[in-house]
Amino acid sequence: MKIQDNQGGILEQNETNMILEKYAKLLVHYCLEAKPGEKLFLRSTTLAEPLVREIYKEACKSGVWVEVDMAFEGQARMLVEYGTEDILKTVSPFYQKAVQDFDLMLSIRAPFNLRAMEDLPRERNNLRRKAHAKVNQTYYERYGSGSFRTALCQYPTESWAREAGMSLEECTEFVFNACKLNADDPVACWLQVRDHQQKIVDFLDQRKEFRYVSAGTDITFRTDDRIWINSDGKHNMPSGEVYTSPVEDSVKGVIHFAYPVIYRGEEMEGVTLWVENGRIEKWEAKKGKPALDNLFEIPGTRHFGEAAIGTNFEIDRFTKNILFDEKIGGTVHMAVGQSYATAGGKNRSSVHLDMIADMSEGGEIYADGEKCYDSGKFLFL
Repeated sequence: MKIQDNQGGILEQNETNMILEKYAKLLVHYCLEAKPGEKLFLRSTTLAEPLVREIYKEACKSGVWVEVDMAFEGQARMLVEYGTEDILKTVSPFYQKAVQDFDLMLSIRAPFNLRAMEDLPRERNNLRRKAHAKVNQTYYERYGSGSFRTALCQYPTESWAREAGMSLEECTEFVFNACKLNADDPVACWLQVRDHQQKIVDFLDQRKEFRYVSAGTDITFRTDDRIWINSDGKHNMPSGEVYTSPVEDSVKGVIHFAYPVIYRGEEMEGVTLWVENGRIEKWEAKKGKPALDNLFEIPGTRHFGEAAIGTNFEIDRFTKNILFDEKIGGTVHMAVGQSYATAGGKNRSSVHLDMIADMSEGGEIYADGEKCYDSGKFLFL
């Protein structure tokens, strides 16, 4: 994404600028549905300035007021490493104001260094997490009521590209493809996704008991007073999943997650959970067991807040970025912690952590005892 000293490089940069304009319009108008007079809080890092500029321009043209919060390299680490205890317990008044009073929030992930916080004392990070518990609840409540529209997206950076095993150029193309930005009309593409997934949601909403079965997994849950949500790019860009919040005490069985689980930079591999009456009673991990132990000490994390099915087959690799990985076609995921009020969930936690299970080779889903999914494909479509 750099201008080179040759004509080909300049043309390539011009094409990138055009795609960033498409990205900005998709985010402002499709994802956020921004309206004149509304207030938008835009969060990212200085690495994402090219996209931030396009979003700011598009929002201004649309009559939307924008406040921009752009972190510089090392800022988060400095806060945790050098901040006094009082500072660590303080929530940004600007962020708190936005969550309480703004209409819109857009978060653009654009990391400098995904491992910058790994060696810092856990207790200092915990102070930050606990400090945000109340504002997080406000966030979920306002989002659930529809009074606060939010979106999350990605800007490609060297740090994430390295983690995902890609060059920056490959990573950039991966993001653009996943968001359908190379299409003439990205919005039309996402509307097609919406229509396709609505057929899935309509089917699932007529059933009440679900069972996921695959290698190492046989787990059931109920959705009696819950609904399935069509994640069509409105809240996450890219998207491609359907999800619900299971009845909290209905989950039972065992589930194995073939993909690594990543929480605050720590990787846990080969995670298996045993569940009784909705509560995780036993857990194992081939790697990162101490991190898993610490996770389940956090209130609310031993119950599930989400059960979901990934439908985006354009996301064709694991990238260590849950924004993309949870949507991989041929997977399901379950999240421990905070539920979605929009789906009817009631579990509360400062954590919402997705864990992904592979269903592409022999994985089955049963709805009210009827097999409706096999190896990544819905049988009723």
